[in-house]
Amino acid sequence: MNDGPLLRLDERVDAALLHPDRPSELLSDLGNVQIAIPVLVTVLGLVALRGRSSGTDHWWLPPLAGAVPMALVPALVVPLKAWTDRQGTPAVPPATGYFPSGHTATAAVAYGAATLLLLPHLRTPAARRALCCGCAALVLAVSYGLVRRGYHWPLDVVASWCLATMLLTLTALALGRIDRTGRGRGAGRRDAATGQPK
Repeated sequence: MNDGPLLRLDERVDAALLHPDRPSELLSDLGNVQIAIPVLVTVLGLVALRGRSSGTDHWWLPPLAGAVPMALVPALVVPLKAWTDRQGTPAVPPATGYFPSGHTATAAVAYGAATLLLLPHLRTPAARRALCCGCAALVLAVSYGLVRRGYHWPLDVVASWCLATMLLTLTALALGRIDRTGRGRGAGRRDAATGQPK
């Protein structure tokens, strides 16, 4: 990580993008725990309230499935940082532990999990596409800000994309299973007064 062709590639991309300025600082801040986590917690609360008010069985499962990947981010990122012990860019004080990018992983998983939880509640394909595009744009903005500000090498960011993709894929699979199980139970219910399916 601290030498070889990947570092040289990082250095070339970093040299082309590096320009610490206020906009890059603001974009990178969108990956802060203080910003990304409240967004996810708000969505978790909304989904929980909606599920509970609609009388859904196990209404707490989707919010739980959305919260677990966020809890796994520090559990995975911190040991990886210690193991790789990668040095930072020339724009930051000398230190190690920059790989993978915690801010990128936080942004991708928090905003990605929030998106996955909201998708079933949107009625039109256009709304779902807009939400997905907005999430991707937000994560790319954070990633760009981190590299342009010099907080991370490009490869630090790419590694966090891979980690987030793995966690979000597992989350999507879990949410799909919860949805199918819930529909299966609900499909068999009948209203006591009318005898019609609920």
